[in-house]
Amino acid sequence: MSGHSKWSTIKRQKGAQDAKRGAIFTKFGNLIAIAAKEKGGDSDTNFNLRMAIDKAKLANMPKDNIEKAIKRGTGELAGGEIQELTYEGFGPAKSQFIVKSLTDNKNRSASDIRHIFTKYGGSFESVLWNFKQKGVVRISDLRLQIADLELELIDAGVQDIIKEEDDIILYTKIGDLQGVKQFLDSKNIESESAEIEFVAKENLKVSDEEREKIEKFIEELEGNEDVADYYTNVNI
Repeated sequence: MSGHSKWSTIKRQKGAQDAKRGAIFTKFGNLIAIAAKEKGGDSDTNFNLRMAIDKAKLANMPKDNIEKAIKRGTGELAGGEIQELTYEGFGPAKSQFIVKSLTDNKNRSASDIRHIFTKYGGSFESVLWNFKQKGVVRISDLRLQIADLELELIDAGVQDIIKEEDDIILYTKIGDLQGVKQFLDSKNIESESAEIEFVAKENLKVSDEEREKIEKFIEELEGNEDVADYYTNVNI
């Protein structure tokens, strides 16, 4: 999948062990806090906040945790300031990764994420040239007859429709993402996620052995509390 996103695997996280669940809630709390900080704590008017809350609910994050994260973002509750940072580089087998970090300690974030890259033979280097930002909507209901809605989706702003094993993926221009999400809501079509992602222009083919190393690398990224999301040019 081009521009594979961490949260497209959210269904796996529902079964996470309690120890991992705490890390997941930390990630979602930071995501909610920074969305609230940027455009306010009202999810009816803050599209990014609504999407962050929807993700958190999908992972069964308690309502109290969500409300505290919103208040932390708006400054109603004390807490370390959350910064959004982006790292890019090569992972195993010359795979390309863009990693988004939400952290209250940028020095720790940079050090820990660099260590993961180095551990697997990678390094921080420029790879952004091979990615383009797009609006991406993921729908997990494969029973949906998406072909019946194709013309309406195009009118709403969908540029491409990809049906994969676990998801239907709609690609849009960045400015059309919210309109497409609103169209789906009007049709009572539930989306797993709707956000701006880095999508690879050219994908990398890897061997089974290389894929195994990349998956271990990804597992370590996912285990880091500061890593909010990642995108890669490898078909995971």
